[in-house]
Amino acid sequence: MRRRSKRYRKDTEKIPAQAVPLDQAIQRLKSFSKTKFDQTVDIVCHLGIDANQADQLVRGSVSLPKGIGKSKKVIAFCQEGDVPAAKAAGAIEAGADDLVDKVAKGWTDFDVAVAHPSLMGKVGKLGKVLGPQGKMPSPKSGTVTPDVATAVREYAAGKVEFRNDKGGNVHAVVGKLSFSDADLKENILAFVDHIRRLKPATAKGQYLKKVCISGTMTPGVQVEFAAQTE
Repeated sequence: MRRRSKRYRKDTEKIPAQAVPLDQAIQRLKSFSKTKFDQTVDIVCHLGIDANQADQLVRGSVSLPKGIGKSKKVIAFCQEGDVPAAKAAGAIEAGADDLVDKVAKGWTDFDVAVAHPSLMGKVGKLGKVLGPQGKMPSPKSGTVTPDVATAVREYAAGKVEFRNDKGGNVHAVVGKLSFSDADLKENILAFVDHIRRLKPATAKGQYLKKVCISGTMTPGVQVEFAAQTE
């Protein structure tokens, strides 16, 4: 069993006994012990879905109104004519066959891969390399698109990708502890609203079951959100 630090154990004593309104949850999160670095704030939404059913998977991407406090390294699989625009938008590498070959040989020093639909026949061969790392371009996540430059710009600025795990939980980054309370609140509300809009038509009963926020080195705080049901 993982042994928690003394600081972490002390912070757990401050966790509310039940879910609290978002404003209070953010204040409690910021009351935990300080660290020497600016902690990332994460959110976990536990959903009332059957993760074994393909038509109940929840995945996608969203640009949060206040960003997430960091940029991402993005590459673009695109036709040669689109390379200048992709690089101008922030891509660290862009191209077609040469870039596919480079990644096929094991280069994965990037966070997100964007691809033009016309190149997915070639990019699809990289599934064994990119799939396990969660970097395979996908239409559902918005990383396969004819507008490569816009996608690169959004992801380089910190666009958030997410997908549910086997337990029906969706994890995502929603900012930094240094963000103002108002900015964190706006990001969290935007993310939860987006998740709500993605409710699968076949999911029954309560959909948004539980929401928690936490810092990189802090315990989680449960946030009170109105239940969403059929």
